[in-house]
Amino acid sequence: MGISVRASSAPKSMSDETQSEIRLRVNGTTHDLTVDHRRTLLDALRESLGYTGPKKGCDHGQCGACTVLLDGRRVVSCLTLAVAADGAEVTTVEGLTTDGALHPIQQAFLRLEGFQCGYCTPGQICSAVAVLEEYSEGWPSAVTADVSSDALPGLDAREVRERMSGNLCRCGAYGGIVRAVLETAARAGDAA
Repeated sequence: MGISVRASSAPKSMSDETQSEIRLRVNGTTHDLTVDHRRTLLDALRESLGYTGPKKGCDHGQCGACTVLLDGRRVVSCLTLAVAADGAEVTTVEGLTTDGALHPIQQAFLRLEGFQCGYCTPGQICSAVAVLEEYSEGWPSAVTADVSSDALPGLDAREVRERMSGNLCRCGAYGGIVRAVLETAARAGDAA
């Protein structure tokens, strides 16, 4: 018994099968890239585009140092494939400033010592921006006492800790981080 092998008339090169052209809009600037299908969004941002805000911490989606906003929602960019972000709006910590002015959460992190070594800070800040947005949209968390009401109670320290729990800080600056999120929420009228 013989095995027959059917040859393709136009063999594809390995690069044709493993790479794609993608377009990312990062912090308001459009970038066209050719990426390997296995390349993470984090590596594309850092190595191909030079955005050093998102950090490679654990590279397993457990520490949150690589958190960015993808179409306004937070993601860990080390587990997000770049091809999955094709056509998306990506915001890194570098893109949170407006006309050179720091975002209110960035200002609060500085004022209330929401960081120590600073390695996790870009991911913490991106996550905090998303937390405030999610809360203002009425998204409950695992510790929200009453999810049946139309309005969430004011944001408190317990809610902030739960909502920020995917972002780790080896230095233990959690007290300052929680205060920074609560102060920013209070200024927006969302704090308890």
